Amino acid sequence: MALAFIAGLWTASRRGVHDGIAPDKIFDIGPWIVGGTILGARVLYVTTYWHDSFAGRPWWSMFAIWEGGLVFYGGLIGASLAAILYARVKKISIWKLADVLAPSIALGYVFGRIGCFLNGCCYGRACSLPWAVTYPVGNLNGAPTFPVHPTQIYDSLLSLLLYLGLAWLYRRKKFDGQVFAAYLLCYAVTRSIVESFRGDYPPDHIHVLHLTPGQLVSIGIFATGVAMWAVLRRFQLKRAV
Repeated sequence: MALAFIAGLWTASRRGVHDGIAPDKIFDIGPWIVGGTILGARVLYVTTYWHDSFAGRPWWSMFAIWEGGLVFYGGLIGASLAAILYARVKKISIWKLADVLAPSIALGYVFGRIGCFLNGCCYGRACSLPWAVTYPVGNLNGAPTFPVHPTQIYDSLLSLLLYLGLAWLYRRKKFDGQVFAAYLLCYAVTRSIVESFRGDYPPDHIHVLHLTPGQLVSIGIFATGVAMWAVLRRFQLKRAV
């Protein structure tokens, strides 16, 4: 996670110059983003897995993030709220800031998912392909000891491609907010693809049409991206006429 935040903030500081946002403004947002990400990610994890992991345990276990248990979409929501608050306090255009940060979110996720892989969480279904991975007996996260899909690596590689694509789009964007909207659209798709290989969800967490919680949230994220793209494009291009 430390590598994720460092890489994300450094690349964002280089990118922000093109939108008139000084590097120190990007680095100053770091603590806001870190706090919002961890708080949002933990709240959504505890809410999602309350009955499986927290009911009946001491109340302080909700704060034991060193044991693992962070949900990316919760972190994205928390970080977004923190960024909005920071932008208002510093009087920075929220959509310019969102475009600067969007590629770095994808880059940070590359490191985050490698952390998941090493931790043994978010593992995949049984797999007989040559690149299947096997976790050791007695691993702390209860990952299966038979070959499974390395879903964390799938997510990491797709996020790297997404980072490169968004960095390319940033220099060619037509309106503020376009890069962030593109991030929401593309990540919702890549996340849904990877979710189809996940094997760590309890049976009662698979919902309507056999969709995982991540896929259900992805539908809402994709719809948000579509609406954001359409509204921002129409409003800003109309204002420019």
